[in-house]
Amino acid sequence: MWTTEELDRYARHIILPGVGGRGQAKLKNSSVLVVGAGGLGAPILLYLAAAGVGRIGIVEMDKVDLSNLQRQVLYASDEVGLSKAQAAKARLLNLNPHITVDLYPEKLTSENGLEVLAPYDLVLDGSDNFPTRYLVNDACVILGKPLVYGAIHQFDGQVAVFHHQGGPCYRCLYPKPPAPGTVPNCAEAGVFGVLPGVVGSLMATEALKVLLGLGESLSGRLLLYDGLYGEFRGLEAKRDPACPVCGDAPRITALQDYEAFCGISS
Repeated sequence: MWTTEELDRYARHIILPGVGGRGQAKLKNSSVLVVGAGGLGAPILLYLAAAGVGRIGIVEMDKVDLSNLQRQVLYASDEVGLSKAQAAKARLLNLNPHITVDLYPEKLTSENGLEVLAPYDLVLDGSDNFPTRYLVNDACVILGKPLVYGAIHQFDGQVAVFHHQGGPCYRCLYPKPPAPGTVPNCAEAGVFGVLPGVVGSLMATEALKVLLGLGESLSGRLLLYDGLYGEFRGLEAKRDPACPVCGDAPRITALQDYEAFCGISS
């Protein structure tokens, strides 16, 4: 049953063809895990909460830093030094008190990855490092869950949906990580402040489409965005039958040491 307040809140969704009350109920009964509550996670979390996704999990162990506020619009100046996970939860519940927010203020590892991801229908990866990306991808394949992926670099971004509708996984496109130190992070290379808003919003769009069964997802496609020239370009992404995780004869059936795989010494 919907309350009058909920009907008013979701009115613009409910009148949409393809959504309606049934679709909004789907969102209310859905669960989504967002890995990372930084630049990408901020718009993702705000839009999923506003849309009425009933259960949202947040994996984030960092604290709010002043340098985050140039792009991480989920946080405010008076929250610098606070736990991002706790600050995010307070903001989301203030935006929509009808949802549930689960917190995982810890590092996602091979030891806890499957346990953390298991309760959710869909996973969004807003992380900023390669070990986490490979870990999340492999966990989603092992658990049979779709994955919405996004990444940003300076003025450019990319978005895809992996392990969905027979499409590829992250490893099909990127079988091996780049050599350590060859891809600088945001702190080293910088990032255009509005870029995470564009890419994160696209990721939230794909998540809602998957949950609602609307339109065509980015499964089998990699969407590239050039922020300097305002251009989008789509590339075909095919599943690799020899992929060690999602291929016809998978060799990886358990989570690995991803820092070692990416050449990062512990």
